[in-house]
Amino acid sequence: MAGHSKYKNIMHRKGAQDKKRSGMFSKLSREITVAAKMGLPDPDMNPRLRAAVNAAKAQSMPKDNIQRSIDKAAKGDEENYEEIRYEAFGPGGVSLIIETLTDNRNRTVTNVRTAISRNGGNLGAPGSVAHGFDRKGLISYPASVGDAEKVFEAALDAGAEDVTSSEDGHDIWTAMEDLHEVARNLEDSLGEPEGAKLAWRPQTTVDVAEGDAETLFKLIDVLDDDDDVQTVWGNYEVSDEVMEKLG
Repeated sequence: MAGHSKYKNIMHRKGAQDKKRSGMFSKLSREITVAAKMGLPDPDMNPRLRAAVNAAKAQSMPKDNIQRSIDKAAKGDEENYEEIRYEAFGPGGVSLIIETLTDNRNRTVTNVRTAISRNGGNLGAPGSVAHGFDRKGLISYPASVGDAEKVFEAALDAGAEDVTSSEDGHDIWTAMEDLHEVARNLEDSLGEPEGAKLAWRPQTTVDVAEGDAETLFKLIDVLDDDDDVQTVWGNYEVSDEVMEKLG
């Protein structure tokens, strides 16, 4: 395990999504409803639902909203959402995996394809990108929970595989099948996480130059704005110097 890596670019800048609170709540609500429908409507008995509820709490989603989303699934009032994954090639040779929840496949693929083609990318065939990523569990904590050494020790004791820490927070990586067990173990030492989800971790990363980075972030912002898009993962790495120039 490595405790001091600066590996924070696998998912788009958290701040960009935090500012879109209403859109974020809509995505969180959709995930809660789907998770509750796929298993029991009880977070203690449904690991995916528990992770979704924790993610919603981390974004200060009101408790009433969370419960309403669970109740919709329990009563069968929710729309039927389909999980679809898209794979794409972005600016600078970056690989992207786009996870969606949709009630209209045609609408979603049209929106995703348009966003990608208008921002320097190409939609790939299934499997064209995923082979360069590993499917892992990802548990996230804010920097305020403790320093890298404390989190490293807690993660090691909990059964995690790797920890990456930076000034933005701590990402704890697990085997896919160990995600919820490790997350539960960590609650004893670090409290509830900001998020616990299945993630796509790139096997290698691509350094992106300033011009390509600007176009890449524009592309990801457009995808983030789409209600059907839940998460965008990529194998990009952007230097601090370039990030500062882009603001």
